[in-house]
Amino acid sequence: MKQVDRQKARKRTLLLMKKNWLLYVFLIPAVVYIAVFSYAPMYGLQIAFKNFSISKGILGSPWVGFKWFTTFFETPRFWRILKNTLGISVYSLAVGFPIPIILALIVNGVKNTKWKKFAQTITYMPHFISAVVLVGMMSVFFSPRSGFINTILSWFGASGEIYFMGNADYFPHMYVWSGVWQGAGWGSIIYIAALSGVDQTLHEAAMIDGANKLKRVLHVDLPAIMPTMVIMLIMNFGSLMSVGYEKIYLMQNSLNTTTSEVISTYVYKMGLQQQQYSYSAAIGLFNNVISFTLLVIVNKIAGKLSDSSLW
Repeated sequence: MKQVDRQKARKRTLLLMKKNWLLYVFLIPAVVYIAVFSYAPMYGLQIAFKNFSISKGILGSPWVGFKWFTTFFETPRFWRILKNTLGISVYSLAVGFPIPIILALIVNGVKNTKWKKFAQTITYMPHFISAVVLVGMMSVFFSPRSGFINTILSWFGASGEIYFMGNADYFPHMYVWSGVWQGAGWGSIIYIAALSGVDQTLHEAAMIDGANKLKRVLHVDLPAIMPTMVIMLIMNFGSLMSVGYEKIYLMQNSLNTTTSEVISTYVYKMGLQQQQYSYSAAIGLFNNVISFTLLVIVNKIAGKLSDSSLW
């Protein structure tokens, strides 16, 4: 019986594909792009299990099994690097996930159309600032001699010569909060779009029942965007270990490496600066396996606790 149902479902799918063939034609560029730039490079992952040599190539290099993984796990810096990666990632998630939602709720509550558009434009703009420019701005703003942050602190009795960029204790906070400032407006777009689809009759009914603005947000707006929030949370967990190296590498210096060295910067240094290709590939593969495992686990938990999941 199940086999018959599967055959019927397969026939219906083929008929729909034949009927809407033009839509599948439009998918071809995206499929080709993903195949070339996402799946084809996976062939090179085997160098993580080899002693790769450029002269011998991927196929000619000898197999060494899990040697490079063991080397990474046994390095004295392993736990510190892992701790820094998880610490910055969890910190970024804890702060960066709810703020776009709060911002979207605030913007959605603005009734004046002009002020609403102005607020959206102002909060979107930092997203288009490159990592290089952003770190340059931070270096100027937090300069111990000419930065306005130190100038303001001196008004309140501080020394006014704090080297924020060279202090290991300040690094996670500067990285995370600058990222929140840069990405909160852009991250709120999807939530604003979801809030625009909320049935206004629900708000009207809540107002008739005496619900104030806060109660309407809690009992109307938030439940309406909850599926979107769950999907975004799952996707954020999937990239929990993937702390981008560009911004961290630009902010990094010899004074703050105890808290700024993460897996992505370590891979960059080992692979491109020291030409240890197999070693860096093994570390990158380890990082991706952890990320994929977290994605599957969180997706499964979300599917059990709610009706929203990626698959």
